[in-house]
Amino acid sequence: MVVLALVLAGFALLYLPTYYDLSHTVWASDEQGHGPIILGVSLWLLFQLRHTLAALPADPRPVAGGLLFFLALLLYVLGRTQAVIIFEVGSQIATIASLLLLFKGPRTVRLAWFPLFFLLFMVPLPGSLVAAVTTPLKAAVSYVAEVLMYQLGYPIARSGVVLHVGQYQLLVADACAGLNSMFTLEALGLLYMNLMGYTSVARNVTLAVLVIPIAFVANVIRVMVLILVTYHFGDEAGQGFVHEFAGMVLFLVGLMLMLATDKLLGLFIPSQRREKRA
Repeated sequence: MVVLALVLAGFALLYLPTYYDLSHTVWASDEQGHGPIILGVSLWLLFQLRHTLAALPADPRPVAGGLLFFLALLLYVLGRTQAVIIFEVGSQIATIASLLLLFKGPRTVRLAWFPLFFLLFMVPLPGSLVAAVTTPLKAAVSYVAEVLMYQLGYPIARSGVVLHVGQYQLLVADACAGLNSMFTLEALGLLYMNLMGYTSVARNVTLAVLVIPIAFVANVIRVMVLILVTYHFGDEAGQGFVHEFAGMVLFLVGLMLMLATDKLLGLFIPSQRREKRA
């Protein structure tokens, strides 16, 4: 217990300043606000595995674990000193994996693979990648929303990613139709599959791939909700609380579509569920 307390204290000493900085920068934005949730879920998943991990026989790998820990520390120092946030945040995954190797061995790393993998979704995406993918995504979401609203009889027109509805103009922002929202919904989908515990690789892979168009549809619905609110209640309503609520709509719609898709897949790709470890 003393060793565990020292390890946890060392980990906190390294990464609590990182989490503090993230809470005042990246996590405070609409695009990366899912970071704390990803961190909390990953820690919860690791906590759920604590008894199983402790019950495994010790098979430490000091060489492999030491090399991985050195690499993780190097990434952390480089990321922290040079403000390379991808290295700084991503190093925690290698740090946890190296500690598992050092104290318990490779079986614990294999057992804890999903919580470690899930932590990847809290690593901020490169700005250049986000910008390159978000621009066509916003254009596509704007176009589909315009077509659907026009078919519903609303006076709407589009200029790039700016939608004109009645006397109002709405700019489709990155948070409404960007890569980060798809990234977050993909994380939600993978978490759902992990909790369901399907043994069919085909079903898991198919659902993971279908999360991408599901996220696109959810983004379109979010934009349409904002258009409807703005048109009927004014620009102030559309930009106020309802705008924030539309973010919840995105994930609720995404979750419902994901559940419906999973039920549909179950008709074609039946799968048993693995037994939950104590």
